Order: sequence, then structure tokens, then C-alpha cells
Amino acid sequence: MIQFKSIRPILWTNNLEESITFYCTVLGFKLDEKNADWGWASLTKEEVNLMLALPNEHTFIEKIGFSGSLYFEVTEVDKLWEEIKDKAKICYPPEVFEWGMKEFALYDNNGYLLQFGTAQ
Repeated sequence: MIQFKSIRPILWTNNLEESITFYCTVLGFKLDEKNADWGWASLTKEEVNLMLALPNEHTFIEKIGFSGSLYFEVTEVDKLWEEIKDKAKICYPPEVFEWGMKEFALYDNNGYLLQFGTAQ
């Protein structure tokens, strides 16, 4: 039986160093590996893995971004909000939604929508 074991998004960026700085300083990710020749980096925070990459000859990208968001389930959404609310462009502040999650959202340095939520 085929099993899907994990998902590891690759976020395209026009500025690899700026993106590494955002994820490491604002969200507390750790840079695990970087290859400047490839224009690629791998980051982790606890059980979350992300990759960052410069567009290359295999991709046709007119504009950095996508029509969706990355949703991070966290343990203490209010505490996280207090730590990062002044460090990034905010989409919406903490709110409890009818589906039982308290969440907020912000934009990273590339304009990707990042949502953070804790079950209530």
C-alpha cells in the first residue's frame, strides 16, 4: 500500500537571503542546509519543514506567490501572536472561528499568506 509520509513545501523567492532571514528571525526556523549554487535552502522548526528556492530554468514563474496559504497548527497561538505581530505584515489578528480554531494570519516577505491556529 502506498503511503504519503509528509509534505515539504518549496516556496519560490526572488531573494533567498531575505527569505531565510524572515523565516529564521520572525518565525524561529533553523537553517539546516543552503546551497548558493542551486539557489536553495532547507529550514525546520520542530516538526515543520520548508524549502526555499530561487526560480530556475525548470520553472515558469511570472510572479512569486500562489493562490492559497500555508496553515501552521501551533500550541499557543496567542503567545506566538505577541511574539511576531510587530515583525510582519498582518492579514488578520487572532480570532476564534466557528470551526473551533483560534487563528491569525500574516504575510511573509514574498507575500505568501501564513496562517497560525490553535484548537479551542
